[in-house]
Amino acid sequence: VQLQASGGGLVQAGGSLRLSCAASGRTFSRYAMGWFRQAPGKEREFAAAISRSGDRKYYADSVKGRFTISRDNANEMVYLQMNSLKSEDTAVYFCGASFGDYGLGVANVYDYWGQGTQVTVSS
Repeated sequence: VQLQASGGGLVQAGGSLRLSCAASGRTFSRYAMGWFRQAPGKEREFAAAISRSGDRKYYADSVKGRFTISRDNANEMVYLQMNSLKSEDTAVYFCGASFGDYGLGVANVYDYWGQGTQVTVSS
């Protein structure tokens, strides 16, 4: 499956952004989806994930209550609504697709990755 992330940009602290990830190539509903992020000099870290059907959602403690993940299986899209952004949210955000539907907080369970979109939060 091919993934294309978009929606990043520069925003002031306290602001909002909505990331989108468009999927193509295989049956989207067969894949759980996740968002990970990587700041300069740091390892890729989990942000949020959603099960194949959308009935289960998972969040890192650092984003819980501020970020919301959702998916639209009919249009093969996954979204990450990010509110109350902080400077520490600055990173490149990647969407991933996992054929497995559990253990979604770990990067190595994902089979496909998009190219990433830069999010910069100014304080």
